[in-house]
Amino acid sequence: QVQFVESGGGLVQPGGSLRLSCAASGSIFSIYVMGWYRQAPGKQRELVARITNSGTTNYADSVKGRFTISRDNANNTVYLQMNSLKPEDTAVYYCNTAGVSTRYYWGQGTQVTVSP
Repeated sequence: QVQFVESGGGLVQPGGSLRLSCAASGSIFSIYVMGWYRQAPGKQRELVARITNSGTTNYADSVKGRFTISRDNANNTVYLQMNSLKPEDTAVYYCNTAGVSTRYYWGQGTQVTVSP
């Protein structure tokens, strides 16, 4: 399986922006759907954004209009641009496959904290 390493998280104020990166250890060319997930304290992990190999995207209602997922198959990297951040976005963010098949191994994730 491909391994994923997330980076780019940090502490930001409400309304701020961050761009998360997901670097894969191997090719993601053959992975049809990639996604970004997040898990807040005391909550289940949830899918917030997904992207197909052809560029079709879907977003959770909670982030729609604020987050943008993209992928660069040539560099085996998936990105999540997060704008207009809210305290409710505070979570550990992970990337993984997001299609019908079983998820790959979960990485360590990257912490995003939105606080005044």
